[in-house]
Amino acid sequence: MGKRFIFMMAASALLAACNQNTASQNTAAKEDVLRANADTTVSPGDDFFTFANGTWIKNNPIPSDEVSYGIGEMVDKELRVRLLSINEDALKKGEKSGPGQLIGDFWYSAMDTNAIESQGITPLKPELDRIAGLKTKEDILAQAMRMHGYGVGVFFSEGVGQDAKNSDIEAFNLMQGGLGLPSRDYYFNSNPRTAKIFAMYPGYLAGLFRLMGVDSASAAGKAANILKFETAIAKGSRKLEDLRDPYTNYNKIAISRLRSLSPGIDWPKYIAQLGVSHVDSVIVGQPEFFTVLDKAITATDIQTLKDYLAVNLVSDYASYLSKPFADARFEFYSKAIRGAQQQQSRQRRALAAEQTIIGEVLGQLFVKEYFSPKAKQRYTQIVENVRDAYKSRIEKLDWMSDSTKTKAIQKLMAIRQKVGYPDTWKDFSTIKIDRGPLVLNMMRGAEWWNRYELNKLGKPVNRDEWHMTPQTYNAYYNESNNEIVLPAAMMSVPGYTDEELDDALVYGYMAASTVGHEITHGFDDQGRQFDAKGNLCSWWAAADTTQFNKRADVLVQQFNKMIPIDTIHINGKATLGENLADLGGILIGLDAFKKTDAYKKGEKIGGFTQLQRFFLGYSLGWLLVQRPEVVADHLLTDVHSPSKFRVNGPFPNVPEFYEAFNIKPGDKLYLADSLRVHLW
Repeated sequence: MGKRFIFMMAASALLAACNQNTASQNTAAKEDVLRANADTTVSPGDDFFTFANGTWIKNNPIPSDEVSYGIGEMVDKELRVRLLSINEDALKKGEKSGPGQLIGDFWYSAMDTNAIESQGITPLKPELDRIAGLKTKEDILAQAMRMHGYGVGVFFSEGVGQDAKNSDIEAFNLMQGGLGLPSRDYYFNSNPRTAKIFAMYPGYLAGLFRLMGVDSASAAGKAANILKFETAIAKGSRKLEDLRDPYTNYNKIAISRLRSLSPGIDWPKYIAQLGVSHVDSVIVGQPEFFTVLDKAITATDIQTLKDYLAVNLVSDYASYLSKPFADARFEFYSKAIRGAQQQQSRQRRALAAEQTIIGEVLGQLFVKEYFSPKAKQRYTQIVENVRDAYKSRIEKLDWMSDSTKTKAIQKLMAIRQKVGYPDTWKDFSTIKIDRGPLVLNMMRGAEWWNRYELNKLGKPVNRDEWHMTPQTYNAYYNESNNEIVLPAAMMSVPGYTDEELDDALVYGYMAASTVGHEITHGFDDQGRQFDAKGNLCSWWAAADTTQFNKRADVLVQQFNKMIPIDTIHINGKATLGENLADLGGILIGLDAFKKTDAYKKGEKIGGFTQLQRFFLGYSLGWLLVQRPEVVADHLLTDVHSPSKFRVNGPFPNVPEFYEAFNIKPGDKLYLADSLRVHLW
């Protein structure tokens, strides 16, 4: 699933839609955001990201409770006010059933700090006692399946999703996992930042054991043994870039034959314990991982495996326990790995927890108050304008054969758009939320979602389902559904209403960096391998595939040379899909913008031409400053390039960029035409 994980829009304009014909008049009423943010002392040809956003960045240091700061955090502030109001109203009303009960009781549980602190680890004690009583490796594996049921993914990962080769069927998937560090590269990379995190990890584990009542010497020994076990299974894990090949990560195997991969694991028995039914086969993402996992379990003593289960349980739920546990997790995962300086407020953490289990319940109340039909209509039309622009661009390609063009256009026109919020909401009537321990509400929430997903097996795919809440400032493309999904909370600029935003800004900010980006995901290196119905199959002519790969590799090589921090390069192959979507989104968003009356009139706003404002508007969408630790972590774990490079990376491949800002040889962002990407 192609996802634009960091696209950040505010909710302020969800209250009203705009009349774009009057935008240039209305902007005079408030300071032009593009002019205000720009740092004109920086050459746009040397560092466009800083040229576009530099003044804002200078005036807005990262707050101590944030690991990054930009438009997304400003959005979050606006959203929090509204979501807090919804929670507090539900708490006051004290409803006994329905959405109000779920929200009110969850909020009580999450904010009851006296109870949380007095309980400590007590709510988890029955499960920890259960782990302590395990006798055999068969017991260990049975407990692991039980833990998967409440969201603790020990040993491996699994889940339900559409069969990549038959999108009408829900399939059960087995995937690599089970690591405590963010990715397998943390166990092996030798750069100083990564090595430091690896060296700190045993101390984090030992600290949790001490909080669980284990003496210091024993805690250190347990941590060392767990690190040895995790390093063994990390060796069998694929690298980030290797996880993006849909064919090599699709291996359909009969359940009865899974023991050929891992003879020591009775998969039919344990898959049944997971709750999987109505299927006779599973899709194994990385078969070699399960062979390595089997050998690692066999070679590891029972006590270490029990310790591994116990510490994973506590680590995964530490944020919902008393302060010593929450602080320990914060110190390692947030401070050491991501550079956070202080813990976020209880309210913010409570809202984040609530979003993970009943976010859609909250969303139902959110859209009633904060998303107008006119806003939905406006952005629905933008999708169609961008789609038409892409169709025209495909038709004019000189490197793609007519047969592939025909199928590509069929897929493009079949892309389904979902804007704002679901037409049908999920039924949460069976989830149990009460005013008891927060950690138990979180565990029951995870169990509910696990049952919800497993219940899809053997049933028709629900293509109307959303996988984000309306109040999420994000968007995604789902290749199996061939759809783009644009939640309500991403439709404006913080502090501005739609009426105050001109077309050039909106088409850069929304049409290019979100709508065009997500549509292009259907034709990136991964998405292009799925047809109009969402099935993984070969529908490209062989010569067209060769041309695509050759042209896309130019972008791989461009990004491979970029060094965001220290000596760590961007992984051009791992980030290719997102980089292609960024570039494609800019090109087709710009094509769509050129058809607007605003572009044709050519009026300057804030001292910038219409074309300049398009590029500035796109850059505004990536207004983000991150702590060095976050950047370093993302380079190992994220398929997205750092924000600065999502501006400075694609722009040199866009001819109009040179025209708009008079980019010439000698400028740092200048690329000779022969070195540019010529794909779409």
